[in-house]
Amino acid sequence: MHPMLSEFIGTALLVLFGNGVVANVCLKKTKGNDSGWIVVAAGWGIAVYIGAFCSDAFSGAHLNPAVSIAMLVGGKLSLVDTAVYIVGQMGGAMFGAVLVYLFYREHFRATDDVDAKLACFCTAPAIRDNKQAFFCEALGTFALILPIFLMVTPSFISGDAPVDPAPVLGLGSIGLLPVGLLVFGIGLSLGGTTGYAINPARDLGPRIIHALIPMSGKRDSDWGYSWVPVIGPIVGAVVAAFLYRLIA
Repeated sequence: MHPMLSEFIGTALLVLFGNGVVANVCLKKTKGNDSGWIVVAAGWGIAVYIGAFCSDAFSGAHLNPAVSIAMLVGGKLSLVDTAVYIVGQMGGAMFGAVLVYLFYREHFRATDDVDAKLACFCTAPAIRDNKQAFFCEALGTFALILPIFLMVTPSFISGDAPVDPAPVLGLGSIGLLPVGLLVFGIGLSLGGTTGYAINPARDLGPRIIHALIPMSGKRDSDWGYSWVPVIGPIVGAVVAAFLYRLIA
């Protein structure tokens, strides 16, 4: 399977299960309505596990532009391949968001809370302070990328020549469950401030879909905040990649 298609499928599954659990908790008249933050965090951990499990053998299961950019910084992914990965990730995130909307369409109609509807697509800060939210997204992504790098083959990010990303990232060598547990832990420990996007595609792709879908009773797509869950994770990932190269 081509890496772009692999990343598309894996990211679509990631968003389907991840934003799906948010919709199940936030929207009215669902079986999971108001079931709480632990359900959301657990659902996102499982979403990462499923998306990564389905794409690891073909693309290395980046599913996240921050991961791909960190690999680029580490010299293990070319600029062209990084762009290919990000296109697949963005397309998959948007497709996954459409599926969530179609699946919960009647519950979107039954929900009056416009912020709850938006939350089923993208993140927002609990306290509106973009500088602090930027720090939280950067640190949360740092806490994602550095442990992943430390889990996999010790030398995977050292060296100069780009190589095939699937064996380089090497998630299969540790099993994919630790990565899902890592995201579960980030959600429980660091997710309460911004909703822990920690993934530009996961946030921006569905946010675009929210803006485009002709859904009644929706608010604006909060574009004034939208740069935070895009730039913050990229910065956190780049810092993690440079730090790994210093300590590994």
